[in-house]
Amino acid sequence: MIIIYTTFPNEEKALEVCKKLLEERLIACFNIFQIRSGYWWDNKITEDNEYAAVLKTSKFKEQDLFARLKELHPYTVPAIFSIEVKNVDRDYQQWLEMNLKH
Repeated sequence: MIIIYTTFPNEEKALEVCKKLLEERLIACFNIFQIRSGYWWDNKITEDNEYAAVLKTSKFKEQDLFARLKELHPYTVPAIFSIEVKNVDRDYQQWLEMNLKH
């Protein structure tokens, strides 16, 4: 199992992209939550309200998901990174894999 983390400028865009990835079976599940972000942009510190998305998928879908997410993402330089899950409940892993199949 792989977790992909990314952020969006607003809830509407986060939901739009995540639902698209779900429909395309690149992810089995997503979680979206509001966050406060601080980062460097154009040589200055910027703070924003954003929406973070946690996308749950398999190692086999990781590269396709990265490519598709980059296509759909509204940011010029989106934060998109994966976290390999070390241990997963067997039943949840089976559910995840079943829902990633076409």
